[in-house]
Amino acid sequence: MKLLLDTHLLVWAAADDPALPAEARTAIEDTENILYFSVASLWEIVIKSALGRDDFQVDARVLRRNLLDAGYEELPIEAQHAFEVAALPPLHKDPFDRLLVGQAMAEGILLLTHDEQIRRYDFAPVRYI
Repeated sequence: MKLLLDTHLLVWAAADDPALPAEARTAIEDTENILYFSVASLWEIVIKSALGRDDFQVDARVLRRNLLDAGYEELPIEAQHAFEVAALPPLHKDPFDRLLVGQAMAEGILLLTHDEQIRRYDFAPVRYI
């Protein structure tokens, strides 16, 4: 299965943080799954780190390199992803999360998230864990 991890799950997985839900850890460790990370997540980390957010004190360049080395696929941002975002109802205000939902929809990839707000997109390929 193709899985796109949201930003928090990526950060937790990379740090082997106990905050990573067991279900996410199981999905990540399943060699049958193809794991993706979005450039939108790197963008979010860079911006929120620069703003001093404690939960985003990660070097995005190092994270990217480590994810690629671990076998994750990088998902660039494409025009179709933006078009999907335009069609989303205003259930969630975070533009990074909305872009992740748009990417999952456009690419047919299941978005794994631990964000209650993203869960509200119950028509999209989203799984709350």
